[in-house]
Amino acid sequence: MQLIDTHVHINFDVFEKDLKLLQDRWQEAGVIHLVHSCVEPEEFASIQRIADKFSELSFAVGLHPLDVNKWNEDTAAQILKLASSDERVVAIGETGLDFYKADNQKQQEKALLAQLEIARKLNKPVIIHCREAAANLREIIADFWHKQSPLQGVMHCWGGTVEETNWFLDLGFYISFSGIVTFKSAKSVQESAKIVPQERLLIETDCPFLAPVPKRGKRNEPAYVRYVAQYLAELRNTSIEEIAEQTTSNARRLFGILPQ
Repeated sequence: MQLIDTHVHINFDVFEKDLKLLQDRWQEAGVIHLVHSCVEPEEFASIQRIADKFSELSFAVGLHPLDVNKWNEDTAAQILKLASSDERVVAIGETGLDFYKADNQKQQEKALLAQLEIARKLNKPVIIHCREAAANLREIIADFWHKQSPLQGVMHCWGGTVEETNWFLDLGFYISFSGIVTFKSAKSVQESAKIVPQERLLIETDCPFLAPVPKRGKRNEPAYVRYVAQYLAELRNTSIEEIAEQTTSNARRLFGILPQ
């Protein structure tokens, strides 16, 4: 059984001392590839260094919506240059909108649009963070489709309702579920996970955050994506092997990940 964790942050300090042990555990769990997201372009060098150590890692470059106070007139050019500088860059992001923790809506939207344009220019998918902003995000992406061109991408660590899930499925996006789907209180997310077509389903940890049951409350890590796959299998009345096969195939297709 082979799994791909489509969203990790293993460059964070909490992993600094045991990265090799982390790799041993993810390999033991069947994780064959990881997609490392990027919170801000200044992380790029540290992510590259980790990818130099672990050949099973691809990565993205972008600016998180909660960090858009760092956006300036040079940021778009910086992201474009970095994204073009390394063939291991498979996506732009994470970008998106977060109105739960911040109210700088116009600033977030400006940074998001600029990153969508970079993704279009480079023909790369976008990794989208969305929290309490689904309606605004849907409108922006639909308008981009109309005025520019369709985009591919993933709604990462998805926490939306069934209605919101269908919005982004209609826009051609993949939907990625994290440990949140295993939480007892996440009934709406679980209902959303039931309706995503198998060819649009992805799994992730978003580690070090949001460890799934039965590891909830602990530091999350790539090996734990197996628990997400297992829970989705039970929720969707299928086997973990089928979830693994389909989500791995989907991740390869979206991010252009080739078998090693």
